[in-house]
Amino acid sequence: MTKLLGLTTAIGLVLAGACLAPAGAQEIKIRFAHSLSSTEPAHIAAENFAKRVGERTKGRVQIQVFPSEQLGSGKEINEMIRQGANVMNITDPGYLSDFVPDVGVLNGPYIVKDPKDFDKLLASDWYKTIDQKLQQAGFRMIMMGGFFGCRHMITEKPIRTPADIQGLTVRVPPNTMWIETFKAMGARPTTVQWSEVYSALQQNVVAGAEAPYGSIWGAKLQEVRKTVSKTCHFSAISGWPMNNNYFNRLPKDVQDVLLDEGAKGKADMTRLTMELEADYAQKLKAAGVTIVDDVDIAQFQKATAPAYSAFPKWTPGLHATVTKVLGY
Repeated sequence: MTKLLGLTTAIGLVLAGACLAPAGAQEIKIRFAHSLSSTEPAHIAAENFAKRVGERTKGRVQIQVFPSEQLGSGKEINEMIRQGANVMNITDPGYLSDFVPDVGVLNGPYIVKDPKDFDKLLASDWYKTIDQKLQQAGFRMIMMGGFFGCRHMITEKPIRTPADIQGLTVRVPPNTMWIETFKAMGARPTTVQWSEVYSALQQNVVAGAEAPYGSIWGAKLQEVRKTVSKTCHFSAISGWPMNNNYFNRLPKDVQDVLLDEGAKGKADMTRLTMELEADYAQKLKAAGVTIVDDVDIAQFQKATAPAYSAFPKWTPGLHATVTKVLGY
């Protein structure tokens, strides 16, 4: 009940802010929230985006970035956006699938062979239909497809095959794709908010967690677990939604700047993620972490394939449609 009241209050405050600064006013203020640390590529890209938008609009549009769940969890922020608040979020297709189920396939295990292949999907007629459905659900994607990184396992012991993860309690975000993927692996997925994952590992509420190198380092998980296994079970992308009605009320020149800088933000985030990958790996190794490279990816691909059958709300044949677009 307390959490619900907190979310209701937060939504009310942000909506009140929207009313005090109408979209067509001289000064437009937008809050940009996320759950990550301020050291991660996604945050840096968001800050760069906010700075460029401010410069191009000569201060007319002011975007303030709030990291580390300062405004609430990812699910809560998406709900604020859906209800009309003038906020943005760094989110992913798994969370957006709460509103448009089919978009969740973009977050599936081993969905692409190369992260660059996400561009094929996002340029397709299939995704144009998905984007329209997202707008109908209340979300305008200022950016979609920024590479967030390969997600790996952090535990006490090496994870080389699905047999090594059988029965292991693993922290996952509260969305269905993660839960079903780790069930398919044979693990025991447990939902914990990202801001609480360090303490969950420290107190052995969970035995392991999963995240890209940058998020592992940013959350200091290397202090409580010392083995990272390169399962790369998700090649993760993220997006930046805002409320569609709020976006449509903005002046056309502001809309154009947001979308143009969003596209640059996608490239910026992908570049930063790629560039910093090796640096984060070296930092983890220097902190005493063992990185396990000899993971049997083929076994994990086979084990997680049934996860794609766990979504009755998906359009029939969705996975086949996507793989056809990819040319696999």
